[in-house]
Amino acid sequence: MAGPILHAGAVAQCVHGGMLTIIVASPRVMLGGMPAATIADQGMVAGCAFTVPPGKPQPCLTTQWIVGTARVLADGAPLITVPPIATTLSADMIPAGPPIVTSVQTRVIAT
Repeated sequence: MAGPILHAGAVAQCVHGGMLTIIVASPRVMLGGMPAATIADQGMVAGCAFTVPPGKPQPCLTTQWIVGTARVLADGAPLITVPPIATTLSADMIPAGPPIVTSVQTRVIAT
C-alpha cells in the first residue's frame, strides 16, 4: 500500500472515539523524531465506549494490523501506511472497524 508512513506520534482513534496509542517495540527507524510503526507493533485503545446489546460493554482495547508495506521494512517487519489496513478489537476479540488516523507525518511516503 502506498501512502504516508504511520509513526508513534500519529493521532488516531477507534471508530467509537477511543484514543489509539501506538507502542513501538523497536525504535530504530525514526520519522520526524518519532519511531516508525510496523505491523509487529501494538496499538492500544483507551476510552472506547462501545457496548453491544443488551448493554454489555465491549470497548476496543487493541489494534490488529493486517497489511503493511511490501517493499519497505524496519527490523524485518512491514511499515504501516495511512490509511491503515487494520481493525480494532475488544477483549473478546470482536472486530469493531479500522482505526481512524487524523494526524500523521507527511514527509515520508511509501510507494
